[in-house]
Amino acid sequence: MQVTYKFRLYPNRMQEEKLLETLELCRQTYNHFLSQWDKNDKVPNWLELQAQLPKLKVEKPELKKVYSKVLQMVLHQLYSNLKALSQLKKNGRKVGRLRVKGRGWYKTFTYNQSGFKIIRTEKRLDFLHLSKIGDIPIRLHREIKGCIKQVIIKKYSSGKWFACFSVEENIRIEKREMQRAVGIDVGIRHFLTDSDGRQIENPKFYEKSLQKIKMEQKRLSRKEKGSKNREKQRIKLAKAYEKLTNQRDDFLHKLSRFYVNHYDFVAVEELNISGMTKNHSLAQKILDASWGKFFHMLAYKAERAGKLAVKVNPRNTSKIYKYGELDRHYNASLNILERGLSGLGQPYEPVEIVPLPRAIPASTIVEAGSPLRGVVHINGVVIAVVREKTGVFR
Repeated sequence: MQVTYKFRLYPNRMQEEKLLETLELCRQTYNHFLSQWDKNDKVPNWLELQAQLPKLKVEKPELKKVYSKVLQMVLHQLYSNLKALSQLKKNGRKVGRLRVKGRGWYKTFTYNQSGFKIIRTEKRLDFLHLSKIGDIPIRLHREIKGCIKQVIIKKYSSGKWFACFSVEENIRIEKREMQRAVGIDVGIRHFLTDSDGRQIENPKFYEKSLQKIKMEQKRLSRKEKGSKNREKQRIKLAKAYEKLTNQRDDFLHKLSRFYVNHYDFVAVEELNISGMTKNHSLAQKILDASWGKFFHMLAYKAERAGKLAVKVNPRNTSKIYKYGELDRHYNASLNILERGLSGLGQPYEPVEIVPLPRAIPASTIVEAGSPLRGVVHINGVVIAVVREKTGVFR
């Protein structure tokens, strides 16, 4: 199984200059080869494409500052993009053309198979050796398990650098007996409602950050283009967006981890999210909720844990009432679980149907990493008693 580990890099000034220079030379290489085939519908042969690299290095000696495998991966990226566009065109899709990468729009480069090495130390930071660049301090906050196939170096708009390791894990996944199952219905007011009677509040990270983002954007628009102050303000705005993304991802990781740890089977709806966002009055709220990312996290975490996460047909899940007059989202979660289990030939009846408690605050998930805290309270005031109920097979 292939997984990715992401770690923060802390290059010094000289190393950052080399990283930026590598990005720029990769960008130039990408644009050079793109310009040759941008007007030609025929995708070039991969070997012919790679054979031109030595000639280009003679014309541009500065390319020798970049590790050879890195430049080969630039060509591989271009080749893959052209191949994908060609296939879409053959399938009758209307496609455009690849754009030339302008300054600042090329964000990553890749060391594949070789040219990198992790250097462990007994200090707080370890080092990542990158050929032609040097030993860059890296914070390895968790152990890498498996064989590292490649490392992608990425520059964020905020100026931070990260290393993403693609790792082949040789782990034996044992399918577990399904003893606990849950159905999940997502929404806008409440992020989700599950078949065991939990309702999690929607954290609305974008809505809460919107005022600050607007303020930083307004300040940026007032700065003179090309000035140092504008660049400083651009970084402030990028950091505001990065904080928003980090908050959202942290919430989704913790919530998906809870369900994978506590259940053997998770059923969710197969939603057409891109179609739903065409409703302009709800589009921003739907995108802010990030249901698709949550479903993705559930799927890969369940796979690694030897558990099962499935998607079911969402049609009328909130309109069919089999268990009495319930909250529509709670009712939907029961129907989603029933549909998921029926696909496996398993009947289902809920053990207990009870009125839902007040919704669990999103802050509980962020702070504790789990919606199960027994008593949920804010500022010392008890707002809900969270009971753990289990759906079982009959």
